[in-house]
Amino acid sequence: MSAPAETSEQHGRPIRVAAVGDLHCRKTSAGTIGPILAHVNDVADVLLLCGDLVDHGLEEEARVLAKELAVVRVPMLGVLGNHDYQANTESMVTRILTEAGVQLLDGDAVEVHGIGFAGAKGFLGGYGRGTLGPWGEPAIKHFVQEAIDEALKLESALGRLRTTKRVAVLHYAPILETCVGEPAEIYAFLGCGRLEEPLHNYPVDVVFHGHAHHGTPEGHTANGIPVYNVALPLLRTTTGGRAPVRVVEV
Repeated sequence: MSAPAETSEQHGRPIRVAAVGDLHCRKTSAGTIGPILAHVNDVADVLLLCGDLVDHGLEEEARVLAKELAVVRVPMLGVLGNHDYQANTESMVTRILTEAGVQLLDGDAVEVHGIGFAGAKGFLGGYGRGTLGPWGEPAIKHFVQEAIDEALKLESALGRLRTTKRVAVLHYAPILETCVGEPAEIYAFLGCGRLEEPLHNYPVDVVFHGHAHHGTPEGHTANGIPVYNVALPLLRTTTGGRAPVRVVEV
């Protein structure tokens, strides 16, 4: 776990956490993402990037995004999303974005400004009675195991945090509530309730995720933890013309 540069007590105020996901950077996105993120330096102490950072998982896209991120001067943490895996070059995407200053979390726990952050991509699989179980064909069992493994990554990361205040960073939605607004037929593809279980075992102050572009901006876990859907397409429609980044004090 990395040592914080400053604690919240040293700031004398809550830490301002900015979050956005689903940037979907393409080779033609130069000059379009930097302006969205530039104001983060004035309104936040840390920036979270909640997956689908590039559109097709391409090296060229990651290099464009790296240049766009150069405007950000606060610490950046993030997770990958499903689009970042599309070209099977996620290790290259990770390397490029890491060199650009983004600390990508994949079952990792870090501390910034005295706040603990735990992150994982997550996976799909449904919610409640609709959660897919490991029954039947081997392909189904492998699918479900992936969802379980991602939940275990999150739980392991949360379990390593020793800070008073803690934040969970995901791409897939851990609750159904922030998926509402999307077609009900695709709820099972937007996240998985298995991701909520670690949040009950190791409660956090707030959860951020993306992926559900037309979902609901805010919901709560069963034990009352606020969950924010920060997918950029959703934020564009809910910020009333302001820069589409969610800022929460922790």
